[in-house]
Amino acid sequence: MRYGATVAVPRIVSIMQHFDIRQTFFTPGWCIEAYPDAVRRILEAGHEIAHHGYLHERVNQFSKEDERSILLRGMEAIDKLTGSPPVGYRCPSGAFSEHTLDLLLENGFRYDSSLGGYDIPYLLRGAGTRRLIELPYDHSSDDWPQYVHLEEAGLTMPIQSPARAMEVFQADFDAAWQYGGFWTAVWHPFVSGRPARAEAIVGLIKHMKEKGNVWFAPLYEIAEHIEGLVSRGEWVPPIESIPSWPKMPFQIAHPSR
Repeated sequence: MRYGATVAVPRIVSIMQHFDIRQTFFTPGWCIEAYPDAVRRILEAGHEIAHHGYLHERVNQFSKEDERSILLRGMEAIDKLTGSPPVGYRCPSGAFSEHTLDLLLENGFRYDSSLGGYDIPYLLRGAGTRRLIELPYDHSSDDWPQYVHLEEAGLTMPIQSPARAMEVFQADFDAAWQYGGFWTAVWHPFVSGRPARAEAIVGLIKHMKEKGNVWFAPLYEIAEHIEGLVSRGEWVPPIESIPSWPKMPFQIAHPSR
């Protein structure tokens, strides 16, 4: 996946610069340590570096203490290179655990973008009255199910054409635009940074620009905007409690072996 850091990141950054767009790059801590020049290029273009684990760990497979260690190690890598701790988090593989929210609140994060409970931003409520902004996404805006074919990872899905992928992305964007929703793309550089796919992204951005009345922004700016609306009493977003259920439901039957 070295292609992502060495070829795709410069290409994607150039595309965003062309359209005068700043975005958020969720980056594992190890990648920051291994490819600091690529991350500096992202920063110099005005983009946000947000937390995405250290080695892209599925943290719901770890103990709370191990998850805390992973979170802190990723934070350390970001702070060391950027000069400030991250304020945003996306759980690798969406593997949000029962401890993730409290750990994020404990360590000063301002938003998460791992879950998909609403079409608009909402609040996650942890223990007590503490809350965190959730900026949702859905797999329909992710390049992974469209393009990724990795036999070594057990993924052998048919690869879609860029036209097909953009058809899916544009349909979701158009609906969000029509009804006043929130839309975020999840595009991995080593996946979407290939020439034909990057060219298709250019076409999609042109479409978005032509629609008008679209705010392109890093997620931390969107989180700040929502914080302002809430603090001024101008908007009351939906609220979800984590964990949603205090205990597992009683399983009335078990599969036979």
